Amino acid sequence: MRALRTAIQTGQLPSGTRLPPYRSLAVDLGVARNTVAGAYAELVEEGWLTARQGSGTYVARRAAPLEPTRRRGPLRRTQRWNTHDLMPSSPDASAFPRSGWTASARRALASAPSEAFGVGDARGRPELRHALVEYLARTRGVRAEADRIVICSGFAHALGLLCRFLRGPVAVEAYGLEFHRSVITGAGLETVPLTVDAHGARVEDLPGTGAGAALLTPAHQFPTGGPLHPERRAAVIDWARTGGGLLLEDDYDGEFRYDREPVGAVQGLDPDCVVYLGSTSKSLSPALRLGWMVVPGWLVDDVIAAKGPREMWSGVVDQLTLADFIACGAYDRHLRRMRRVYRLRRDLLTATLAERAGHIRVGGVAAGLHAVLELPPATEQAALRAARRQGLALEGLGAYRHPNSAMPARDGLVIGYGTPPEHAFSAALDALCLALPGPPH
Repeated sequence: MRALRTAIQTGQLPSGTRLPPYRSLAVDLGVARNTVAGAYAELVEEGWLTARQGSGTYVARRAAPLEPTRRRGPLRRTQRWNTHDLMPSSPDASAFPRSGWTASARRALASAPSEAFGVGDARGRPELRHALVEYLARTRGVRAEADRIVICSGFAHALGLLCRFLRGPVAVEAYGLEFHRSVITGAGLETVPLTVDAHGARVEDLPGTGAGAALLTPAHQFPTGGPLHPERRAAVIDWARTGGGLLLEDDYDGEFRYDREPVGAVQGLDPDCVVYLGSTSKSLSPALRLGWMVVPGWLVDDVIAAKGPREMWSGVVDQLTLADFIACGAYDRHLRRMRRVYRLRRDLLTATLAERAGHIRVGGVAAGLHAVLELPPATEQAALRAARRQGLALEGLGAYRHPNSAMPARDGLVIGYGTPPEHAFSAALDALCLALPGPPH
């Protein structure tokens, strides 16, 4: 079948060509007649061949004949192979808790009601939503009820749903993920940048933007680091209350704080004007495609309508498994273990740079899975080229800057220390030190 498809695609068997009877071809190939007959029948179903009783089997005629495949020269390599991955995109994939996840999957499947495997509720499985109510209240200070939690396939999915009914421009941090901005602009909404400083986004500028919603990372500003200052947390709630605005709180790595207990979610200050968004992308794995929204009561129906009448995005088995993983305490144990691992990596990163590149300031290390290395002016692009020569995958700070921001551009590198496996981390730091610019004269 593969050979016949290829022959038809390349023009070796032109349209209208009659194929040998399957008995003859079976003898020629030394295979059973039913094998050839089955192959012919399958190719007829796929549209490659046509057959009529008593008249033989032919290559199907097409309105436009297929052009013979042109021979191509060798493919040009467009991306250098990276030996060390320091992208701030995911946790250590090798640390995924396979045995605990498998045990939770077994228990969840054994105890799941039969209706769980039918048409799903658009809000997601109740087992997971109830588990999240307890977990988020205990660890993040989120005030929620199960009926106000909507399961989604990750942060981007949740943001896309929300954008369907947001009004006016959306205020975003001047430094943030371009991918998130593209989700907003793809929905036909404008983004307006808020200046970011050592205390987070300058939310006092919100009234002058005309924004109807603001997307912030209050627990740990991405990528520059640092929590939103307490006065600004209160100020953004006041802005939402008085002006009818909506805060979208991206709690992307709120579980990972190293200098003290994690900063609580802003949502706890006023659940009626904040949509709290979280996921398993940093805590477990982005491959799970599991996230959640805690939505104000007045907004639940709109979110459900945007998502659709049934669950079409997140698999039921993964939802049930995560619910058990949280309920049995395995999620907490995994997070405690990974906090220790990532804190040791952060400490090794800062110690190595202090010893070998003391002129480079390291910021944003109190929490999360990444750090920002502040570079001398006009050295970022040279550092990125040097990093590629060392086989390093990483990004410059400039990639995160909003194109309309009035903030002066800063030179820096965003280093993800969660991604490399444990055995490769020291070698990645050696390569990083070789790529950094020397001290200024």
